[in-house]
Amino acid sequence: MFFIYQALLSLTILISPLIIIFRILKGKEDIIRFKEKFCSFSKKRNSGKLLWFHGSSVGEIMSVLPIISKYDNDNSIDQILITSSTLSSSKVLKKYKFKKVDHQFFPIDHFIFSRIFLNYWKPHLVIFLESEIWPSMYREIKFKKIPIILLNARITKKTFKRWNKFKKYSSEIFNLIDYAYPQNNETKNYLRKLGVKEINLIGNIKYIENIKDKQDDIDKKLKSQFKKHKINVAASTHKSEELFAAKTHIILKKKNKKLITILIPRHINRINEINNELKNLKLKIVHHSSKTKNLKNVDIYIVDTFGESKKFYKIATTVFLGGSIINKGGQNPLEPARYGAKILHGPNIQNFTEVYNFLKSLKISKEIKNPSQQANQVVFKKDMTKVKRIRKIGNVIFKNTIKELDKKINYEIKKTPILGL
Repeated sequence: MFFIYQALLSLTILISPLIIIFRILKGKEDIIRFKEKFCSFSKKRNSGKLLWFHGSSVGEIMSVLPIISKYDNDNSIDQILITSSTLSSSKVLKKYKFKKVDHQFFPIDHFIFSRIFLNYWKPHLVIFLESEIWPSMYREIKFKKIPIILLNARITKKTFKRWNKFKKYSSEIFNLIDYAYPQNNETKNYLRKLGVKEINLIGNIKYIENIKDKQDDIDKKLKSQFKKHKINVAASTHKSEELFAAKTHIILKKKNKKLITILIPRHINRINEINNELKNLKLKIVHHSSKTKNLKNVDIYIVDTFGESKKFYKIATTVFLGGSIINKGGQNPLEPARYGAKILHGPNIQNFTEVYNFLKSLKISKEIKNPSQQANQVVFKKDMTKVKRIRKIGNVIFKNTIKELDKKINYEIKKTPILGL
């Protein structure tokens, strides 16, 4: 099975120039840094102990930043490498000023690239996030006797069934994981069935509040800009969900003349597509990048820049989370909930079932299926009374996560001699 996997990747590599050109034209690849995926590195491996975190995209990387911030100040670690696969995640990371953190794009999972990557970076401990299972990289890591941690692990029923079709192969891969920390009981059970031996459920790290969030004030310019308006936010939206939000806006506008709907698409390379989709509704649209100060008669305000969601969550009273009307499994609702916003979502939230069940128990979230239902659920006043419970859970999970990681770092990193560079 592994041979077939590598053979398919080899064929993909042969046509990769065409794929890369297409992705650059679509705004999904960095025109210079895409070479990192082929192990042409843009950062230097420093001397000393290196801790490596890998997450697929923005959500995974954002969730682990409080933990990275803690280890950025740990004198036993000399360098922290963060890898991810998406352009958006690399742009978000630029907003954070760490002392010893470097970002690179994750290499193509071919054994040759995996070997080159590890020979260059020589990590002492590897922490993969959520569903990041890469057979070639895992095998090469274990060949070099480097410990693998799967943090905030998430295996859905669909993913489990896919892995379980190849039991022997999947068992070989999952057995390579030294320590797994699932984010829910469902994942814990699936990991055990897939062959992971060391499993400890400490909770979903997405409950953890970003350290900077505790210090940052609401953007005063943004608050001032929108203070004369009522706002409704639709965030992490996918194709057709912007139209869904615009139709909700039309219904709400009949009673709220100064209403502005803020759209924060999941992928900002879709901006032209969104504009075309909404143009027939005859709504006045402005883009965040235009820095328009006069919002008179504006209907739709599209956030077309990376890493801006938090600013709008802080002033939002109601947030619709996308990926839930269409079947994408939903997006993480915890950040806007932490700022006191009411959360609305569609029926497809299987990626965050336990989180939404918790928010539902607090009467923070509500399922909607059409624009009329959404319009009926929108509120224009924050409710901060239940936010403390979310933050309390996050604090407990953060402490327990650091306690567990400290054990592994103290044992694995400090026992290992500094590798020759």
